[in-house]
Amino acid sequence: MSKKLPRLLTISCLLVLVPVLASAMGSKPKETDFEAANARIQPLAKVKLAPPAAATSSEPGSRTGEELYKAVCGACHETGVAGAPKTGDKAAWAPRIGAGLATLTKTSITGKGAMPPKGGSDATDEELARSIVFMANKSGANFKAP
Repeated sequence: MSKKLPRLLTISCLLVLVPVLASAMGSKPKETDFEAANARIQPLAKVKLAPPAAATSSEPGSRTGEELYKAVCGACHETGVAGAPKTGDKAAWAPRIGAGLATLTKTSITGKGAMPPKGGSDATDEELARSIVFMANKSGANFKAP
């Protein structure tokens, strides 16, 4: 009888503890639990790309200097990013204006410093020259647009 008592106590304890442990561990997750978990692990932000902006002019190569400046050049030349001369800063533009429109256009076509060729745009050489005239004239030049 003494050998049966420990076994009986062990079995009794297991019968009492198994349901308690099972409820502590939880049962099979419900569908709403999965949804709640998915909601908790979602990214903080999502990126939604806007459709490309419609061209301001219907004919390729017909953008004005101001249109190209607003679409491309202004991103750097408004704030002076990476050493770009700010539009309207006469002191920064004076040596560039002194070099002439042809030199400014050639430099812009090939790129310089942090500026990629054509400022990273799809502009024609003539559109680029118009944009340079727009910027330079805002900065003290008196160039004529091509």
